[in-house]
Amino acid sequence: MSHVNPDPEPERTTGLEPGGGVPPGETPPAESSMPEAGPRETHNPTKGWAKAPLVLILGLVVLIAAFFLVYALVLIL
Repeated sequence: MSHVNPDPEPERTTGLEPGGGVPPGETPPAESSMPEAGPRETHNPTKGWAKAPLVLILGLVVLIAAFFLVYALVLIL
């Protein structure tokens, strides 16, 4: 692996003022890529809902909706 220096060299980078500032209207230099930024991830767990909690939540929603439906019918009659 080769190491990439993330710091720009101000004397060779266009558009920089002395001290590293960028004049108005000038686009600042882009960030460099750091391939060695962190450890290699070999395990990424799946994301999403498991079936059991999803079924329990949906069942609870149906029960609450049924309760309010029956409550509304009792008030009307």
